[in-house]
Amino acid sequence: MRVRVLSSGSKGNTTYIEAGGVKLLIDLGNTCKYVKEKLSIFNINAEEIDAILITHPHIDHVKGLKVFQKKYHTKVYLTEKMQEEIDYLDNYQLIENHGEFRIASLLIHVIKTSHDAIDSVGYIIDEGKKSVVYITDTGYINQKYFPLLSNKDIYIMESNHDIEMLNHSTYPFKTRQRILGDKGHLSNYDSARYLKEFTGENTKYIFLAHLSHENNTKDLAYNTLKQRLLEENKVVDKIIVTTQDEETEEVCV
Repeated sequence: MRVRVLSSGSKGNTTYIEAGGVKLLIDLGNTCKYVKEKLSIFNINAEEIDAILITHPHIDHVKGLKVFQKKYHTKVYLTEKMQEEIDYLDNYQLIENHGEFRIASLLIHVIKTSHDAIDSVGYIIDEGKKSVVYITDTGYINQKYFPLLSNKDIYIMESNHDIEMLNHSTYPFKTRQRILGDKGHLSNYDSARYLKEFTGENTKYIFLAHLSHENNTKDLAYNTLKQRLLEENKVVDKIIVTTQDEETEEVCV
């Protein structure tokens, strides 16, 4: 299983995952040109992508989807309500906003998230005994999913903002309330709190994703999680903080 985040932030989100012979993207929130160029860096042709999983139809998660799909006709997986808003696709498969489905040998669990968007979801992708979790753009994670989310190999988890920075920002009060609310985004504190619960002996890598450019820093996100894991005597091989305009290193399990 190979994982690399190509871009993450309020201006665009795209993640590459390869497992069980399947090459897929989670979201395509950057331009088609950007994604094609980033894939080519590690010798992947855009036409080789087998599937695109959509988390929700906000522009920073689907900005390049129309052009990419028109050019390569890649199958897109999304819910019916998402498809009603993203109505330009010529090759897609409808999924439920809970439950599971398969792509070849991969078992993909759909986790319902809480965001101010139509049918927002996260994903757990299983290849045999290896798994990667992808959860961003949510105000909280329902406790009923905790057993399913526990002790995975790789986590890509939102760590959007530092609460103090946000509260002292120039954002309007309503915007700050939306971000902090149950349909907003996970703070560094909440992200670390969830990851402390989820990580186990199988966990090797954690990507901290969707950082706010205005209300967070890489050091704050990293140190908040690092300290929480230390307090619980939990160790992972590496914590990787994603950025908006650069791809991350590749990790393999």
